[in-house]
Amino acid sequence: MLIRNPDISTSKANTVPFGIWPRLRSETCLDSGSSLGYASLVRNDCEKQRQIPVQLSKLSEKTTLLALVLGATLICGLPLLLLFKTGLTGDGGLDLGPLTEAVQSRSVRSALWHSVESSFLSALAATALGTLLALLIGLTDIRAKGLLVFLILLPMMIPPHVTAIAWIQALGPGSPVLRWLGLAPELGSTHPLYSREGLVLLLTLQHSPLVFLLVRAALRSFPRELSDAARVSGSGSLLMLRRITLPLLAPSLLAGFALAFVAALGNFGINALIGIPARYTTLPVLVWRRLASFGPDVLPNVAVISVILAVVALAAILLQGVLQRRLRTSLIGLPQDPLAISLGRKRPFVEATLWLFVAFVLLLPATSLLATSLVRTYGLPLSAETLTLENFTEVLWRQSVTLRAFANSTLVAGVAALVIAVISLFLAYFLAHRKPAHRTWASLALTQSEIAFAVPGLVMSIAFILAFIRPLPVLNISLYGTLWIILIAYVSVFLAVGLKPVAAAFLQMDGSLEDAARVAGAGFYRRMTRIFTPLAAPAAASGAILVFLTAYNEVTVSALLWSTGNETIGTTIFNYEDGGYTTLAAAMSVVVVAATILIMLTMNALAKRVPAGTIPWKD
Repeated sequence: MLIRNPDISTSKANTVPFGIWPRLRSETCLDSGSSLGYASLVRNDCEKQRQIPVQLSKLSEKTTLLALVLGATLICGLPLLLLFKTGLTGDGGLDLGPLTEAVQSRSVRSALWHSVESSFLSALAATALGTLLALLIGLTDIRAKGLLVFLILLPMMIPPHVTAIAWIQALGPGSPVLRWLGLAPELGSTHPLYSREGLVLLLTLQHSPLVFLLVRAALRSFPRELSDAARVSGSGSLLMLRRITLPLLAPSLLAGFALAFVAALGNFGINALIGIPARYTTLPVLVWRRLASFGPDVLPNVAVISVILAVVALAAILLQGVLQRRLRTSLIGLPQDPLAISLGRKRPFVEATLWLFVAFVLLLPATSLLATSLVRTYGLPLSAETLTLENFTEVLWRQSVTLRAFANSTLVAGVAALVIAVISLFLAYFLAHRKPAHRTWASLALTQSEIAFAVPGLVMSIAFILAFIRPLPVLNISLYGTLWIILIAYVSVFLAVGLKPVAAAFLQMDGSLEDAARVAGAGFYRRMTRIFTPLAAPAAASGAILVFLTAYNEVTVSALLWSTGNETIGTTIFNYEDGGYTTLAAAMSVVVVAATILIMLTMNALAKRVPAGTIPWKD
């Protein structure tokens, strides 16, 4: 059917199919009084005008992507490159002399061996323990699985130096709990944790939740048909575990081992508080002691040691990736409900053993930490006569350094979390983009952030000292010795932490949302603010909370970056314990643990509003 437009000439040339005219008229921007001749002149110009917003939108996308890649390179890639340049080059180019000299040094060789030995042993034990816990919770019919998962993952969220302080006070001769039970070691005796075995034990307890998390996630993608077929064929639980489950879990086990190894390699709090009294020095502690003793003058020397530490960590990650690709048994599938293999009469015994383990790992150190914070002097038994809140009053109200530390950590961790949340929203958008070029460039930024997270925090702090010890070009402003350098280091190191849940959320979004927004004429920033940000906001909030929690309590990154007036909670607690102010360290640690649990409960409340799997302990 053909109609004529009454507003212009009635020529046959002006007839258009019914239903097309309104669209054509809007596209040509014609007024009701326009003539055909004039319309033909303005149509092309009007179409060019309509192309301008589209071009601006594409330009905004490319500009934003370029800014993200450059930003990641500046705060993640360049500091590491500068570290390697300082450690491996001289005035004439490549110079391996300092590296060779460092490797030949007795102290460096000893620290390197201690780092590799303790990391390997603890990673092996953490893999075994984490896998066992994941299998019990993921495959059997034990009760209260949600609560158990929460409690098992809690040590992972507690700062390592706080963990070390709690266990030192729990098992030492002055332990209020053991003295009350009559089980405390004799006064003056060597602390049982001050040894290689004690160091490995604490590293195992600290990092086994990482393995548990990975193996549990793999079990939830376990092909249910295989287990059903095995049971139908008459295979028992042990045979199915040996022949089916463990071979399929091999890549996850390797990933868990590598993650636990790298985490132990870069752990500073436990290595320092346990290793120094035990005379079992590791590389992170060696770097810290040299820089703390001699200052920036030894930067080239510690840069070489940091390069060795970084190479070992990256080699472990690369080896893990190669082994995973060779196995090629990665699990594919949507998350499923946990299996519920009946334990029968063994269930009460298994549940009791599991709860006793959780009580040992959590209640004993937590109770000892609280008891120590409630007495005036470490070593006094907790009673009605010795009970006091003086330590909490001291650290929360009187000590200017602790008040400043709480304020600094809250400010820096909060700003870092917000910045990472914003960056993650945009970077995750490009990681899920339909154009391969956009995904490639976004992956470059992602890779740099993951390397910065994988490299030990103390190595990154050395890299940032090298990058920012001189005033910034043009601005002539020095960031070294200020909170700014800690903030930038947090954004660099913890970007991968905040990005992970947001990237998962974007991958679950329907691509038709983007198409509809483009058809409606929405530009890039309007699409981000009106469509994608509201949808990804819960995941971004969850990632921001994880970043805040991690940065708020950390000590590894800030151990070498803090200065007087710019203390953090982690460095203050460490300095209290290292200086012999045990009760004050305990009081601050109790506050930190309480804040950690509160934040985890907040994340728990957000679980229903974020994509499945975003909150680690929620199904």
